[in-house]
Amino acid sequence: MSGRLLRRVLKEQEEQHQRLPRPDEEDEEEEAESPVSRSPARNLFDLLNDQENEPEISDETSAGDVDEQELAMPKSSVKVLPASTNKSKKKKKKNKQHSKTKDESEEQLDAILQALNLDDRSGDSANRKAETTRSQEILTKQQSPYILSVNPKLLRPENELRKIFGSDVVRSFENSHNSSSSRQVRGGRRGTYTARKMILVSPSSHWPRWDGSLSMEHIETKAGKHFFRYVHSSSYRQAQQAFEAAKAIHDLNGIASILAYHPYHVESLLTIAEVLKFSGEHESSANAISKCLFALECAWHPMFDPFQGNCELKYSHDTNKTLFSILFTHMQNMDRRGCHRSALEVCKLLLSLDSDDPKGSLFCIDYFALRSGEYSWLQRFSEEYSGGNSLWLYPNFSYSLAICRFYLEREASSKNAALEDDQSTSADLMKQALMLHPSVLKKLVDKAPLKDPAWTKILKHAFFGSADAGGLSLEHLINIYIERSYIMWRLPELQTLLRDAAWLVIESLDRKESDAKDLACVRKEFFSSEKNEYSHLLVSDFSGSVPTMPPEELQNFMIDPQMAHGMQNADQGNNVEPAPQPREVVNRNPVAVFLESMLPWVDYGVAHNDNHLDGHDEENEE
Repeated sequence: MSGRLLRRVLKEQEEQHQRLPRPDEEDEEEEAESPVSRSPARNLFDLLNDQENEPEISDETSAGDVDEQELAMPKSSVKVLPASTNKSKKKKKKNKQHSKTKDESEEQLDAILQALNLDDRSGDSANRKAETTRSQEILTKQQSPYILSVNPKLLRPENELRKIFGSDVVRSFENSHNSSSSRQVRGGRRGTYTARKMILVSPSSHWPRWDGSLSMEHIETKAGKHFFRYVHSSSYRQAQQAFEAAKAIHDLNGIASILAYHPYHVESLLTIAEVLKFSGEHESSANAISKCLFALECAWHPMFDPFQGNCELKYSHDTNKTLFSILFTHMQNMDRRGCHRSALEVCKLLLSLDSDDPKGSLFCIDYFALRSGEYSWLQRFSEEYSGGNSLWLYPNFSYSLAICRFYLEREASSKNAALEDDQSTSADLMKQALMLHPSVLKKLVDKAPLKDPAWTKILKHAFFGSADAGGLSLEHLINIYIERSYIMWRLPELQTLLRDAAWLVIESLDRKESDAKDLACVRKEFFSSEKNEYSHLLVSDFSGSVPTMPPEELQNFMIDPQMAHGMQNADQGNNVEPAPQPREVVNRNPVAVFLESMLPWVDYGVAHNDNHLDGHDEENEE
C-alpha cells in the first residue's frame, strides 16, 4: 500500500472518530448503536482499485522518502478506536451513583454524631483525643510483628560465630572439620551426595540420605492457628519397637544396630547423643542432635511454617515429644558454644510450638535475651506475651527485668536519650524483686559466689537471713533460676546494683513493713498450690555444666555384660599384641571411641603399619 492510500484511510478513521458522541451525552444516546457499526463498511478490494489508478512511483523516489512522509504525519491521527464506548459510560455512571451513595452515608453519619452531641461544642475534646490515641496504639500493636516470631537467619550458630570470631576463623574450622569427616567415610558404601538446604541445621554431605520414615499431618485449624503432628511409617514403628526392647535392658548394642538399618530413627539418635555427652564427646553428641533435627525438618508438612507463630505441635501427642526434647538439647548445645542469640531463637521456637511450655522455655528465655543483648525485646516480651501481667511474679523475670532496665538506662545515657517517665527505674525494680523473692539473695551469694564483706551484714538482717520461698513450686523455680543465671551476677556492675537495692530494702523495712507483707500476700496467692507444679523440669537440665560419668559405670549401665567382660579382658592385657590405633582416635576416651565406632556413619578405615601407606600392602601382595 502506498503512502497516499495510507493517509486516506487514516483520514477516514479520524473523521469517524470525530463523529463519535461525547461522553456527557444523555443516556438515550448510550443505548443507540456505536458509530463504528453505523458507518458503512469499506470494501478492502477498493484499495486495490485505487492503487491501480495511482501513478507509479518513479525509480528516483526511494523508499526512504515514503517512510519520511509517513513519519511526518501528526501523531494524533494514529489512534486505535475502541470497539464500543458503552462499557466506559456505564462504569462512569456507576461511579457517579457510588459517589452519591457515599455522600449520603457521610451525611447520615454526621447527623448521628450531631444527635449524640459529639461535635466540637460538646466540651469532651480531651476524652476524644485519649480515645484516638488509644485506638492508634491498638492498631500499632496489631500491626507489630508477633513477639515470638523467629528469624531463620539467626537459627544457624555458624552465622553468630562469624560475627564473634570472624569469617576466616570459622571457614578454617569448617574446612578442617570437613576433611576429618571425609577421612571417616573413606571406603564407605554410601558415597556423597548434594545435601538439602535446611533451616535448623547445616547437613553434611557424608550424612545418609533421608529415608522418608517420618511425615507430618495437619490436624485442624482453630482461631487462625494450624495444628500438626508427626506420623510414623511402618518401618519406623518397627524400629521403635526394637528401640523400646533395647532400652528396657539398657542394650546400647541393640540401639546401634537399629541405626545401622534406620539411620534416622530419632529416639536412637537422641539416646546415643546423651551417652556421648556424658562421656565427654560433646562434638559427636551435637552431631547426633543435628541429624535428629535434619530428619524432623525433612518431615515437615508443606503448610507448616513455625517461624510466624501460627503453627503448633502439641506436646500431648506422643509423636511430637521428641521434637521438644531435641530442640531443648540443641539450645543447650548452642549456649555452651557461646551462641546465645541463636539459642534465644530456638527458645522462642519452643515456646511458640506449644503455649503450655512443656520444657520450661519460659524460665530460660530471659537469660538468653540478656546474654545476647536483646534488652528491648525482653521488655516488650514481658508486656505483650500472653499472661504478661504476671510474668514479673516469676523469680527469673523479676530479677531479669531489673537487669534489663539497668542496661537500657546505660544505653540511653550513652546516647544522651531519655527513657519514658512512666517506667520504673532499675533500682526500683531490683528493690521490688528482693522484696518479692528474698530467698534468692542468700542462694545467689553462695552460688556465684559474692565475696564482698557487705553481704555478710546484709544477710544478717532478719528479712534476708530467715527468708523462705513459701512453697514447693516457687522453691523449685528459684533453684532453676540460680542454676541458670548465677554466672551473670559475677559482673561487678550487677553486684553493685544488687547490693544498693538490698540496702534500700533494709532501710524501707525499718521505716515501714507493710510493703513486704503486701508482696508476700501476692506471692502466696500466685503460687498457691501446695505441690510442686514444675517437678517435671529438672534443675540439671538448666545447668550450663555437663556432668560426666565414669567409664566403668557407663560400661556396666549401657553395655551388655558380655561386651563389658570382653572389654575388661582387653584392658588387663593378652598375649596377642593389639593393632595400633588409627591417628583419629589417639588420646581420646576409649569408651567414647567404642560407642562412636558402633555408629553406622563412622568408619575409621583399615588399620595399617607405620612403614606402609594406604594401599601399599595390597600392591606388595600382588
